Amino acid sequence: MENRSEAVRGVAGCLVVAAGGATGMLAWAPYGRRGIFGGFEGATEWNVLWLGLPVMTLGGLTAGLALVALAGRRWRRALGAAVVLAALTGFGVAFDVLEGPPLACGPGC
Repeated sequence: MENRSEAVRGVAGCLVVAAGGATGMLAWAPYGRRGIFGGFEGATEWNVLWLGLPVMTLGGLTAGLALVALAGRRWRRALGAAVVLAALTGFGVAFDVLEGPPLACGPGC
């Protein structure tokens, strides 16, 4: 009976991590649409695709891993996932991966 409960926990963990990855992609979608399909004068910002999508997807996967580790009371793994998530966040902020194309000129142009 223990093998079955382990299998159920494993499948549930995989579903949580997959849902985290899907959530990361869905959170990226508005930025990706705006960045790829134009802004001011049809400018395209490909960094939104090449950097933004992987960072957001990996961030969602890592958040799912952290949740699974916390649910299993594996504190070191949860802390490791939190450190990776912080590093991904720092990378995303440093390289402004969700910047998108320049929009129409605002005040002061």
